[in-house]
Amino acid sequence: MKYPIAIEPGSEKNAWGVVVPDLPGCFSAADGGLDEAIDQAKEAIELWIEMALDGGQVIPKPSSLRELQKKKEFKGWAWAIVEIDPALLSDEIERINITLPKKVLARLDAKAKKAGENRSAFIAHLALTA
Repeated sequence: MKYPIAIEPGSEKNAWGVVVPDLPGCFSAADGGLDEAIDQAKEAIELWIEMALDGGQVIPKPSSLRELQKKKEFKGWAWAIVEIDPALLSDEIERINITLPKKVLARLDAKAKKAGENRSAFIAHLALTA
């Protein structure tokens, strides 16, 4: 998935500002130049999506860059596209293989059983709450 970002150029005194028009309230800034601003925007988008999913919100689809460039509030801003891993939005189940010491696996299984979950569900729950 590719999100357009609007970049307000910085200077020696001002940070580069970045706004993600498709994701309300999603913005970032960077002192280190354009590349850092784009990297910070990617991180902000990923966090925004994660929080929205945790809150049960629908993730907006990216808009057309050409349509966004026509908006007056972004006149004079630079534009870039940030690619986000679509796996962030996928509920598809994937089988994995992990290696753990037996003592760790035994503790994991005991805690999962106590929580009323199977091993996979318990690991997923821990990952989502970490």
